[in-house]
Amino acid sequence: MTDKTSAQHRAVRPLARAKALPPWALVAAGVLVGGALGGAYGALKTPTYSATSYVVVVPAERSDPSDALGFAQAYGRVATQIAVLGDAQVWAGVPVSTLRSSVRTATSPDAPMVAVTATSSRPDLAADMANAVSRALTRHADDTSDATHVELQQFARAVAPTEPSSASPLLTGLVGASTGGLLGGMLLLVRPRRTERPEGPTASLPAPAVAADTRGAL
Repeated sequence: MTDKTSAQHRAVRPLARAKALPPWALVAAGVLVGGALGGAYGALKTPTYSATSYVVVVPAERSDPSDALGFAQAYGRVATQIAVLGDAQVWAGVPVSTLRSSVRTATSPDAPMVAVTATSSRPDLAADMANAVSRALTRHADDTSDATHVELQQFARAVAPTEPSSASPLLTGLVGASTGGLLGGMLLLVRPRRTERPEGPTASLPAPAVAADTRGAL
């Protein structure tokens, strides 16, 4: 056997082993690779913290209590506008652009309350931003209380969180593993299938007999 033939045989052996792997091996490989990548992402990503403060709408003496719920929805929408964030940046110590990207508000259809949530890589800064926006929103509501007949009061201050709100490495690893397994299953479905050839010699069919020309014999 020549060197060239030996090299060809050595190149074919790994391919033959790969074809001999069971179908579930592709799914298992996707789970392992996806889990490793997801866990590494969760471990290397900077954790983020979230803090929430609450303000409540209180109707005045001559105001309809049902109006407080509607004003709570309105204050929830204007809390992230430039007029409020412009005042909040003084107390938070961050620019308006940071407040706009880090602060979110939420309201309830059943209670006249506004939740102001701020997210940051620093727990103390997250609490400061949430409290600053709540304070600025309360001052703007007080300036228009004669026209709206409602007041906005602080219900609960935000405190610095002790645990991050971002996903843990375990969770990102599980998400990556499930995604990798799903991709492996999809590749398993779309891969070309081998056509099994029958083993042993193939019997050849006899050629059709040529009809004899009997016209001359008649």
